[in-house]
Amino acid sequence: MHKRINIIFYSLFVIYLILGIILSINTGVSHDELHEQTTWQVNLKAIKSFFVDNNGYEELLVYKDRYFGIAFHLLTQPIQFLTYEFVSEINKMSDSDAYLVSRHISFFTIFTISGIFFYKLCLKISNNSNFSLFSTSIYLLYPYLFGHALMNTKDIPVLSFWLICSYLSLSILENYLIKEKFDIKKIILLSFLTSFLVSIRLVGALIFIQYFISLFIILDIKKINLLQFLSKNLKILSLFISLFFLFLYSLNPILWKNPLELINGFLWFSKYKIAVCTLTLGECMDSLNITYKYYFIWLFFKLPILILFGFVLFPFVEKKLFTDNKTKLYYSTFLITTLSILLLLILMRVAIYDELRHIMFLIPLIFIISLYNFFKFNKKLFYIISSIVIFIFVTENFKLNPYQYTWLNNFARYTNIQKNFELDYWGISSKNLQQTILKISNEKNIDTSVCIYGDMYNGAYLRENGFNCFKSYSSIDEPVDRPYFAYQNTRNLKRSDPKDCSLIHVEKYNYFLINQDLVMGEIWYCD
Repeated sequence: MHKRINIIFYSLFVIYLILGIILSINTGVSHDELHEQTTWQVNLKAIKSFFVDNNGYEELLVYKDRYFGIAFHLLTQPIQFLTYEFVSEINKMSDSDAYLVSRHISFFTIFTISGIFFYKLCLKISNNSNFSLFSTSIYLLYPYLFGHALMNTKDIPVLSFWLICSYLSLSILENYLIKEKFDIKKIILLSFLTSFLVSIRLVGALIFIQYFISLFIILDIKKINLLQFLSKNLKILSLFISLFFLFLYSLNPILWKNPLELINGFLWFSKYKIAVCTLTLGECMDSLNITYKYYFIWLFFKLPILILFGFVLFPFVEKKLFTDNKTKLYYSTFLITTLSILLLLILMRVAIYDELRHIMFLIPLIFIISLYNFFKFNKKLFYIISSIVIFIFVTENFKLNPYQYTWLNNFARYTNIQKNFELDYWGISSKNLQQTILKISNEKNIDTSVCIYGDMYNGAYLRENGFNCFKSYSSIDEPVDRPYFAYQNTRNLKRSDPKDCSLIHVEKYNYFLINQDLVMGEIWYCD
């Protein structure tokens, strides 16, 4: 039975991966992608010059975002090089624009791989393959994560490697629970993967909180004194820490001349402030003045109702949860880690924005906790409700595409979403808007010499079709030559409309069974 479930899972896994990759290379360009590519190029130049001269390396030392990790670029660059021409051809884009979009293949692939580890973690906790299959299906089909997996440059890789490191670290401790021995090969692998996680984004260092929590849970289970454990396993711990810093040093060129730049990096991020407000339940909450309400509002409206319900079931199923030490290790680690990191971020008043994307790595942990609570509460009800949720998620992923990442649960849908919540903050709608401009210009024989006023990627899907004048939307505040096209699509259309122009297209969608049009963008023609 278990073998048959695995065959079904991996067959669906391959189909899911192929469909996701197809969707990812047909998704628009998100706002961070050009900046991420620039960061890689600055680091690559520094790497090349490090062994020859200091010119490129000195450029890295003064680069504004020098502490942004490039580890995941080491995986994406070969894939980009092999696929960008194909992406360029199917999207009718320039090679440089297609090079950015071809990165999406890596994002969706690593997210899909994270599903394998999500499945394994569910199996560890429940020892039930049916539960693990249903839970993983909900995780992989959750429109919010699915949408981000199509184009998110940092948060999806961090989430994915966090899950991988979680599985490996807990497997090591589970083995210690049974045999009181550490597997040296797994320790070396964990040190590399942890350094890789931190080298994607420094926030990955928060996983050490999870490591310490799981370690203390093991000590509690085995009734071992901390000092006794440290003295007995000092060599293993020293090996892990030493290799972690060695790999971290190797993966971050900014550390090569001065390893103490790591400290500067953490200090820099602690003060890294972007003055952005995120529309949150009707209030534009400033990233520089975030309160605890921000986290809980977005968690309440972004997480599926099934997950919210499962989380509050904890008091009713607590006695059923910790039936064995293995379950106690995995479940307690995820529960305490989630609550601890959230509390830490709230107390430190960390600046975050764009709803939950900066704490996205906690969502899989919340899913595992909540789904297992529901499963222990009532297995039959869990399978019935899960089947309904999976059907709805599949339907909405098709209906919302390419805006799955803006997904909100049913609680939010009975409010005025457009008025209360941030929507297209990644600017993904720019693709559909540009393609609509192309269609309208062809239908009305509008000369392609006219300028397009839009976002930073307003030429990505027009450049190869004859248009060559692209400017920022803010430029129309000054007198400009007519005719021209202008489009709005970023951060909930907060900009003023162009004067004396005709609104020719509204880009919108609505949710499954909810008749509420959500506007992603508007196109104006000014003649």
